[in-house]
Amino acid sequence: MNPAGLHEALRGLEVRKDPRVLVSSENMDDAGVFLMSEDVALIQTVDFFTPILDDPYDFGQVAAANALSDVYAMGGEPLTALNVVCFPDMEMPVSLLGEILKGGADKLNEAGVILLGGHTVSDTELKYGLSVTGVVRPDKILRSQGAKPGDSVVLTKPLGTGILSTALKRGKLGPEPLAALTSCMAALNRSAMEIARKFTIHAAKDITGFGLAGHSAEMAEASGVTIEIVLDDLVPLPETLSFIEGGVTTGGEQANRKYLTDRYKVVGRQQNDPRLALSFDPQTSGGLFFAVASDEADELVKSLHAAGLTDSRCIGRVLERQGRYLLRFI
Repeated sequence: MNPAGLHEALRGLEVRKDPRVLVSSENMDDAGVFLMSEDVALIQTVDFFTPILDDPYDFGQVAAANALSDVYAMGGEPLTALNVVCFPDMEMPVSLLGEILKGGADKLNEAGVILLGGHTVSDTELKYGLSVTGVVRPDKILRSQGAKPGDSVVLTKPLGTGILSTALKRGKLGPEPLAALTSCMAALNRSAMEIARKFTIHAAKDITGFGLAGHSAEMAEASGVTIEIVLDDLVPLPETLSFIEGGVTTGGEQANRKYLTDRYKVVGRQQNDPRLALSFDPQTSGGLFFAVASDEADELVKSLHAAGLTDSRCIGRVLERQGRYLLRFI
C-alpha cells in the first residue's frame, strides 16, 4: 500500500493505551515492541505479499527473510513465527503450496527461528508471509528516531528489487540478474544486525516497499533532521540501471515520489536520473539502513564486508533539518 494511503487509513484509529507499549503503529518503526520485564521486550511484526518470483521455494525463502527483517531492524532476535497463507486451492496444486512453505521453513531454520503453526484461507490470489515474534533488551531497541546531525548513513544491501521483479514479470530478466535478485532478497539481515550491535547506531530501518527514499525520509522526520544521500554511492543490482534507462518503471516508485513531493531536494542532478529512480524503487527484503556515529562508519562497513556483505556502503550523512526537506540527493 502506498505511504499516503496507509497514513490515511490509520488516521483516527483508536487504540488502547498502555505504558508497556514501547513502540506502536503511532511511530514510524518497523515493528511493535511491548515491555515484558525490566530486561525483556517483545517484538511483533507481520508481513505477507503475492509472489514476486516464479519458483515457489524461492518465493517462500524471500517471504520469510522479509518478515524476519523487521525484527532485526529493531535490534532484536526473532524467536518464533506463524505462517500466513492465502491460497487458491481450486486453481493451484497443493504441492506448490508445499514448496512455498518448505522455502519459508528452511529460511526460518537458517535464522534459528521456530515455526509454531499458522493460518490458511482460500483466496483467489496466492499470498504468503509470516507473523514473527522476537525479543530485545529494552535499552537496546533500535528505532527510526535518534539519527543525529553528523552521523553517517550505511546501507547493507544493493537496490533494485522492484525494477528487476518488474522486468521478470515482463519476461526480460536473464538468468544472471535473476540469480542476483533471488540471492539478495533471500539473504537474512541477521549478520548485519549482529555486527551493527557492536557500533554506535543511533537509528535503524529496513528498506522495503517505500524504497530507500521513503524509509530514510521516515527516519529523517522522526529524528528532526535531513538525510543527504550520495547517489553515486548507491549499489544497484545487476542491469537495474539499464532497465530504468530502458523505461522499466514500477507503480510503487511513482507512489513513493508522489508521497515525498516537496519534501526532497535534488542538487546537481536531473529528476530523471536513473540513480534517483533507484532510490525510490520499492524493495522486497531490502537491506538495513543505519545512522551511525561518523567516526565508526568506516569500521562498520569494513566489518560488514569481512562478514561477506560486500555490497554494504556508506551512502551519505545526517544534516541539521533543511527547512521542509527530509532528503537531499547529491
